[in-house]
Amino acid sequence: MSWWLGEILVKDGLGETWQQQARVAALTDKLRAKAFGITPENIDEAIERRSHLLKSVFPAFSQFCKTTLQIEPKEMLQVLWDLWLPLGIKLASQRQHLERPLIQGILGGQGTGKTTMSKVLSLILNQLGYQTVSLSLDDLYKTYSDRLLLTQQDPRLIWRGPPGTHDVDLGLNLLDKIRQSQSPVMIPRFDKSAFGGAGDRTNPEIVTNVDIVLFEGWFVGVRPINADVFDTAPPPILTNEDKAFARDMNLRLQDYLPLWERLDSLIVLYPTDYRCSLEWRKQAEQQMIASGKSGMSNAEIEQFVNYFWRSLHPELFIKPLVKDATVVDLVIEINADHSFGEVYCDRTNS
Repeated sequence: MSWWLGEILVKDGLGETWQQQARVAALTDKLRAKAFGITPENIDEAIERRSHLLKSVFPAFSQFCKTTLQIEPKEMLQVLWDLWLPLGIKLASQRQHLERPLIQGILGGQGTGKTTMSKVLSLILNQLGYQTVSLSLDDLYKTYSDRLLLTQQDPRLIWRGPPGTHDVDLGLNLLDKIRQSQSPVMIPRFDKSAFGGAGDRTNPEIVTNVDIVLFEGWFVGVRPINADVFDTAPPPILTNEDKAFARDMNLRLQDYLPLWERLDSLIVLYPTDYRCSLEWRKQAEQQMIASGKSGMSNAEIEQFVNYFWRSLHPELFIKPLVKDATVVDLVIEINADHSFGEVYCDRTNS
């Protein structure tokens, strides 16, 4: 953690020494500076605004770190300063210019930190005066009974998650109401523990005066690709049956395009190596087992993750997407140790 970050929290004035340090740090990373609209001309104003916001949001952020993340707030202070605060300010600015509720898509696979980021952004945006709602793609799952029928129609859909297991019309109806500033709205919620872990809809959440929706999920914003690529697809798409399944899931993505059209912006949490999500899942399950809860074995996890990779392989669907600045507004790289790598809006023009 930069030494001057702690100073901001305890001192009233902006000392010239730490301000110079903050200036250098913010402008050195040119890709990130461009992504957050920071220039030599507005750097002082940006730092001052961010430091005021840091002070005001820190009590709630500190509580979140201790209770939810179960880590010391100072361990996350650098990430809060470098990434989450400027991102919160960016979203608030987008909302202000839109003059209607903002629908922000967040795409990220297992273990990329979608949920944590959504919760922190909600704290920041709330401090900036915006009513923020988190919506997961999971909240749009079809009901348990509808998914039973779906499995009878297509026995390959053994787990919820791939394209076809969601109620797209439910999402469209909700996002259209929010975009039209209707209030109150009923946010669908999904209970993953229902029916022995198969999951089912639970009571919706009633929310008023929504300003910003953080709509996150493992394939939010993902587009269909050319079916020819499945002829030479990477593992675990190996057999003819695997390739047929991948092609069918690719076709089902068409049904989700109207939902993605409602997004005003798309952020991608992008692991530098997609295989990290398998290791992250294993770590998460081991922690659950160590805490006395039930969890999957390594073999079960590999079967589970491979199933998702067969349906929408990250190398085929996510890798090309992050290079498309017409679809993706911000890419946040995630390293193997969960730290954040490069943050950029369009690398090609840098």
